[in-house]
Amino acid sequence: MLQLPESKFILKMLRRDLAPDLYYHTIEHTLDVYDSVVYIAEKENIEGSDLKLLLIAALYHDCGYLAERDRHEVRSCAIVKDVLPRYGYSEKDIARICNLIMATKLPQEPTSLLEQIICDADLDYLGRADFFDIGNRLFREMLAVGRVDNEQEWDAIQIDFLKKHRYFTATANTMRSQKKQENLDILLLKHRN
Repeated sequence: MLQLPESKFILKMLRRDLAPDLYYHTIEHTLDVYDSVVYIAEKENIEGSDLKLLLIAALYHDCGYLAERDRHEVRSCAIVKDVLPRYGYSEKDIARICNLIMATKLPQEPTSLLEQIICDADLDYLGRADFFDIGNRLFREMLAVGRVDNEQEWDAIQIDFLKKHRYFTATANTMRSQKKQENLDILLLKHRN
């Protein structure tokens, strides 16, 4: 974990101030994305200042949920623009971090390898064994705010999302695509019954 003051600052805010009905967009999600970025970036040979900016973007990517849900990526960038100059980040670095954060907006359309990495890290769980546990947290969050009404509706959304989703990096494709398909197959079987 980056032991930088700007890292500690945002993690403290997320721990303290995220709404209690955010069951998915939690500090645990942020740390999960961070860990996935670390792994994918290493496999994709990202290092130096590119890696640092990517890691900071991972930590700040959902901090906009501190203020609002619908445009949280835009709010995350506003927080980045307010906070990171205090820690010596240049306008160019802040713009790159904001580009990385905005790349996570759905539907994801990354235009660089760094954007591909953060997109894959943000949705890494789709191709993991904990997909259903994490998906249930997102279901609870969406239920709490009235975005879905029941589990059957949620399953249909998940099926559609998994069918359309693709990983961008060679690392994520190799590591996660097969399990993602297995998760989709389980949902399809459940939905048929």
